[in-house]
Amino acid sequence: MRLFGTLYTARDAAHKRLAACLAEGKPLPFDLRGQLLYYVGPAPASPGHAVGPAGPTTSGRMDSYTPALLDAGLLGMIGKGKRSPEVIAAMKRNGAVYFGAVGGAAALIARRIKSSEVIAYEDLGTEAIHRFTVADFPAIVLIDSLGNDLYEIGPAKYRTLSQE
Repeated sequence: MRLFGTLYTARDAAHKRLAACLAEGKPLPFDLRGQLLYYVGPAPASPGHAVGPAGPTTSGRMDSYTPALLDAGLLGMIGKGKRSPEVIAAMKRNGAVYFGAVGGAAALIARRIKSSEVIAYEDLGTEAIHRFTVADFPAIVLIDSLGNDLYEIGPAKYRTLSQE
């Protein structure tokens, strides 16, 4: 599938701050409702580009913070790797989706990012929250809103086929 529109970035340190805001009842730096978070810390842009290489980071590092963000209205996430049962339960509860982006394709993904603006936590450097405008951004649904998990379904199908 291809994504078009706005993505927000957030990695470990930004997630910690977002979760603290929620826990303390403070306003978030942007409205999470209906948004997608891309787990990326983009490299600095070279001239003529919105960002430098921008490949996904391992999603599991955000798992302790993700259920609260989903409960606050986050629509989905983009990253790589498995998610915890708690995150999958929160996804099902909130109708959220987890997309995968291809690790190792950071330079190719960066070409799909048309603009980038730091909107929060600038002191975090590459881990600051950015607002990306993307066009034709490649992603695959890894876990749908019903909890169907490609990391579980794919290997199970392979095992079945290899036994025939």
